[in-house]
Amino acid sequence: MAQNNNNNNNNNSFKENLKETAGSAFHTAHSALQTTESAAMNTVDATANAVGKVTGTKNKNNNQQSQNQ
Repeated sequence: MAQNNNNNNNNNSFKENLKETAGSAFHTAHSALQTTESAAMNTVDATANAVGKVTGTKNKNNNQQSQNQ
């Protein structure tokens, strides 16, 4: 009977360790995805700002050319 209890305790311990390891791996993967998403969104924002500046400059030039004609 003592051996049976010992086996059950070992199984439960193994299950808990496995759950903790899986949870930790999931958390790490989730954090990596959040970091990647943040970097991608920063790139999109920077690109949008750069395009806006170029477009704004072009619009100003077009307005000045229209006024000069």
